[in-house]
Amino acid sequence: METLSLLALLAGVWFWLDSFKARDAAIRVASSACDAERLLLLDDTVALGSLRPQRDEQGRLRLRRVYHFEYSDTGDNRRNGYVTLLGNELSMLHLPHGPQFVRQSSLSVVGGDADRSSPRSPQ
Repeated sequence: METLSLLALLAGVWFWLDSFKARDAAIRVASSACDAERLLLLDDTVALGSLRPQRDEQGRLRLRRVYHFEYSDTGDNRRNGYVTLLGNELSMLHLPHGPQFVRQSSLSVVGGDADRSSPRSPQ
């Protein structure tokens, strides 16, 4: 029983730390995208919208996190965007103002800087 309790505690600590890393990565991605498009990231933060398991391209089970954020193109309004991370990799960035979607599936954003020259494809 003690071993199971310790394992559950360690799993909880791992999830908590991993969630902080993913949130920081989402903030970096959103901030970089807003800077590149000359938009203002409001509140300088993101909020977790959804969390679920999903398989990546290699078939491994990873956590898919969708973070919502708000930005402004004029300074007087609020628009919604979101960042989707699959594990430690950027899966999708959505900014309705400019180019519709930014996809980069091979970019590891946890522990590194976001790539500003990511390929863009309109919706």
